[in-house]
Amino acid sequence: MSRRNTWKIRIFIGLAIVAFAFMRKCASTETNPYTNREQAIALDPQEEIMLGVQSAPQMAAQHGGLYPDESLQAYVDRVGDKLVRNSVAAESPYQYEFHLLTDDQTINAFALPGGQIFITYALFEKLNEDQLAGVLGHEIGHVLGRHSSERIANTEFWQTVSQGANVGANAGDLIAGIGQNTLLTNGRGDELESDDLGVLIMMNAGYDPYEMIRVMEILKEAAGPNRAPEFQSTHPDPDNRIERIREAIEKYGG
Repeated sequence: MSRRNTWKIRIFIGLAIVAFAFMRKCASTETNPYTNREQAIALDPQEEIMLGVQSAPQMAAQHGGLYPDESLQAYVDRVGDKLVRNSVAAESPYQYEFHLLTDDQTINAFALPGGQIFITYALFEKLNEDQLAGVLGHEIGHVLGRHSSERIANTEFWQTVSQGANVGANAGDLIAGIGQNTLLTNGRGDELESDDLGVLIMMNAGYDPYEMIRVMEILKEAAGPNRAPEFQSTHPDPDNRIERIREAIEKYGG
């Protein structure tokens, strides 16, 4: 077979792989009932729950395990349950569990798909109840926004496109770079979307949404003067988040 014919076959196979990636992404796209946003989804709710439950012990272990004070854990549970009970989260298929982690050095909170939500003691100890509600409400927003499932779908999409580009034109590095930028942009959007949902969730539960602004100030203070600029981070700058939070409070009548 001539080199030209071989090149044509490679191009055809590469284009077929890329077309398959687009078709699969379109087939997995649906409208999120909590955000009204169309998104590609890799997992159904039960798969999200299963993945979260399976991953929870490992995530806890990476932060020193669960905090041993049962009274503080009960407090976190009470605030989290109040948020779920009084918001659209109660109508979702997810199973929410809130975990206080022993880590007293890392200021962080995060959510796994399906409802497993974590906060480190380092962040917890800086918060009053309304601020804690803001943090947990934000993480509930990640669950409702199905951001992990969307991230998995986008990663699979770009991996497949990259394979097609490698076969057809050896341009995989360029395509993979586009994919990484897309994932980083989605990450910033995820945070802003979760801030918006978090404001609504905490307001519905009777908490002061302006305390969410104080949470951003706490995060800003903790990061110090050398925090990375927004375009180098998957999280928006706290100042930009404060502006959007104010807009959400006004939108929801706070």
